[in-house]
Amino acid sequence: MMDSYRLHYAPDNASLVIRLALEEMGQPYQTTLVDRRAAAHKSAAYRALNPAGLIPVLETPDGAIFETAAILLWLADRHPEAGLMPTPDSPRRAHALKWLFHLSNTVHADLRILFYPDKYIGSDPAHQTALQDGICARLKVHLENIDRECTANPDLLWRDAEDGLTPTAPLLYLACMMRWMALYPSTWDRSWFDITATPALAAALAQLEQRPSTATAAQAEGLGPTPFTQPSYANPSEGSAT
Repeated sequence: MMDSYRLHYAPDNASLVIRLALEEMGQPYQTTLVDRRAAAHKSAAYRALNPAGLIPVLETPDGAIFETAAILLWLADRHPEAGLMPTPDSPRRAHALKWLFHLSNTVHADLRILFYPDKYIGSDPAHQTALQDGICARLKVHLENIDRECTANPDLLWRDAEDGLTPTAPLLYLACMMRWMALYPSTWDRSWFDITATPALAAALAQLEQRPSTATAAQAEGLGPTPFTQPSYANPSEGSAT
């Protein structure tokens, strides 16, 4: 049985969320590159860890965990001192849970449709464009709703700790997804995304960029100095984002 964590990752993939969480917790971990250009995520070895062949996987003393929200929740409960999520006995637990899974089950799911329309509607370009247009409209509504919620309930994004504010699991997840909204698909008109339209979220992303965890993750994955507020395409030392 392993006594530490191993993150199976690809640069600027959903594994970035987990890297940020591990850095915020100060937990030691090792990384194993999942080389997407070599289709390593489709290999038998990787599918033994995650039958769906999706990234990330976190190997833990309790076994391998896949699904980003599941990993976040497991880590938060394993290391409650980090404050990524309210503890199970907290009256704020239910509030954080519903929004964490809204990010996973609704926002992230819509992003996958935007990025890979052919998997959902076939190869006809007109059909793909119509689907993507609809998804962009949905994503704008999602962001407006989340911004409104975080304005009313800032503890969804930040925990008030003795040493100052620390980010929550929902913030780490949302920051990465907003980065991807600004960048992908690279051939798509991304003018629908306007970070200034969600001021509470924009402020949170700017603050998150000042965290040492962000600097470490950005250095590791080649994301540049402003990975959330003014993102650029990843230029990693190993692997590929796509």
